[in-house]
Amino acid sequence: MAEAARTIDAIDTAPAFTPADAARMQARFAGVPAPAMLAELLTGELAGRVAAVSSFGAESAVLLHMVAAVDPGIPVLFTNTQKMFGETLAYRDMLVEHLGLTALRVFRPDPHLLAIKDREGIRHGYDPDGCCDLRKVEPLARALAPFDAWISGRKGFQAGTRAALPRFEADGGRLKINPLADWAKADLDAYFATHALPRHPLEAQGYLSIGCAPCTSPVKPGEDARAGRWRGMGKVECGIHQPVSELSPR
Repeated sequence: MAEAARTIDAIDTAPAFTPADAARMQARFAGVPAPAMLAELLTGELAGRVAAVSSFGAESAVLLHMVAAVDPGIPVLFTNTQKMFGETLAYRDMLVEHLGLTALRVFRPDPHLLAIKDREGIRHGYDPDGCCDLRKVEPLARALAPFDAWISGRKGFQAGTRAALPRFEADGGRLKINPLADWAKADLDAYFATHALPRHPLEAQGYLSIGCAPCTSPVKPGEDARAGRWRGMGKVECGIHQPVSELSPR
C-alpha cells in the first residue's frame, strides 16, 4: 500500500509538460496559422487548463482578439504592479469591453511583501530586478497556479534577446505558448487594420513596448521595440520570461 501511495504521489507531482512535449507541439503546429492553432488547442486538449497572460500593452489587442474569437470566457490574467500607466489601465478596461472578454483576473503585489521590501515604492530605481520579482513575478506565479499552460504575447522581432523565440516552451512544468513568435510588425499592423482594433494611447507617443511607468520610455528610431524598457539599467526582461538564444531548447 505504501508503495502504491508513493507511485500516486510521483504521478501527481510530475511536470505536466516537459521540453520534449514542447518540441513535439512545435513540430505539430509548424506552418499552422496562429488563429487556427489557438482554436484547436483552446477547444481541445487544453480546454479548461490554460489562461492568457496580457500586459494590455501596445500589441496586446491582437492576441486577445484571437483568444476572444475562440472563447471570450478564457481566463485573462493581468498583473497590476501598482506602477502602471493610467493609460494602460484605461486601455485594459476599454479592450475588455470591446472584445467581450468575460474572465479578466487582476492580481496585485502582496501588500505584506510590499510593506517589507518596498515601503517607499522606490525599489525600481536601485533594484529593478527585485522590484519586478516583487510586483510582477510573484503575483503572476499566484495567478498561474491553477493552470497547466499559458499564452504569451511575445514576438521574435521585439528584441535581439527574443529572435529565436519558439511557439512552444516548457516553463516550470507548464506549457508556454507564443502564438505570435514569428509575426512581424507588419503582420500585427495588418491585423489591427483588418479587425479595426483600438491602439494603446501611448503608442502614438513612441512607446512601442509598455510596462511600468517608471521604467518605460519612448523608443528612438532604429531601436528594438523593447529598447525603452529599463533604459540604461542593463536589464532586458522582467523575470517572467527569460532571454531566448539559438541554443535554447526548442
